[in-house]
Amino acid sequence: MMHIAFLTPEYPHSKALTAAGIGTSIKNLAHSLVKNGCKVTIFVYGQDNQLVEEQEGITIHLIKGINYKIGKWFFYSKYLQKYINTVVKKENISLIEAPDWTGITAFMKFNVPLILKLHGSDAYFCHLEGRKQKLKNYWFEKIALKNADAFIAPTNFATKVTSVLFKINSKKITTIPNGIEVNKFHNQHPKQFEKGVILYIGTIIRKKGVFELPEIFKEVLKEYPDSQLVLIGSDSHDIVTKSKSTWHKLKERFENLGIINNVNYLGKIPYQEVQSHIEKAQVCIFPTFAETQGMVTIEAMAMNKPVVNSDIGWSKELIIDGESGYLVHPKNHQLYAQKINLLLANEALCFQIGVNARKRVEELFDIDKLAIRTIEYYKANIK
Repeated sequence: MMHIAFLTPEYPHSKALTAAGIGTSIKNLAHSLVKNGCKVTIFVYGQDNQLVEEQEGITIHLIKGINYKIGKWFFYSKYLQKYINTVVKKENISLIEAPDWTGITAFMKFNVPLILKLHGSDAYFCHLEGRKQKLKNYWFEKIALKNADAFIAPTNFATKVTSVLFKINSKKITTIPNGIEVNKFHNQHPKQFEKGVILYIGTIIRKKGVFELPEIFKEVLKEYPDSQLVLIGSDSHDIVTKSKSTWHKLKERFENLGIINNVNYLGKIPYQEVQSHIEKAQVCIFPTFAETQGMVTIEAMAMNKPVVNSDIGWSKELIIDGESGYLVHPKNHQLYAQKINLLLANEALCFQIGVNARKRVEELFDIDKLAIRTIEYYKANIK
């Protein structure tokens, strides 16, 4: 029996500090690996508390962050290395999968093969956003990639960009998409929704394209003045204005345009409640500038929802433009609004695109199918 371990900064657990796309994709895969006869252990680092427990057949280690007076990053990574290697030996772990973000594994040496999952490095996101990266972060990520035994990317786009940024032979990277448990996303009444409700789900952060929303929504309101924009997601620090609250800055823009009364920000809500909001929406929008794949897009598509997404790289692997959704550059506010309005005006079109979207998710992003591919890849890389 293979025993797979995941090292991650986030995971959907009641006592974990954060849980977003990486954590969700790992949880989905972990559950399917267990169904396919594997043992799974999750190491979640940088937490407030130390905890080990079994949850739905998966062993979860929440590993407390440690503040060192100097060399925090290096010494903490060595602490993690020792902790994980102890568990590897005790529990007979076969291999470890870790993310490329900030190169957490750069100075770690494990007693089993290490697979890096290209969830998105700091270099990757800085490149897509046109920001300058800290040299330290780049070198840590480069070292981590150099020391890995194998690589998985969720999209061909992520493979291409990462291989160019770090001068890696792209043939060494295998593309296996992140998936969802399709049977847990089912809209019983896809023809029923709250007319005019436009839903955004994701962190309120610049790289997700949230600052394009006021201008886009202003254009929507010209034709559909009663429409409502609903935002769900955690607030965050804004890297440009240095504001502690991106929502505060975003709200100012909605107010300046006189459209704040048509905007409803719900903040972060329990994961299990998100589906009900997807069901209520007529259209879901994701004007993001930087993703490796975009889990919430797939979830909305699985719920038979028409999606208007970015037309950047990775999204072209999720959606066939005009068939299973629409792809528009976030800066093209008028065209983006036109696609939303096209859907608001035509309920039959919403339904048909939603049907096509669901079918595409079933074909490409069913985690049970993807887990089998992943297991085969793991077996090929166990030395």
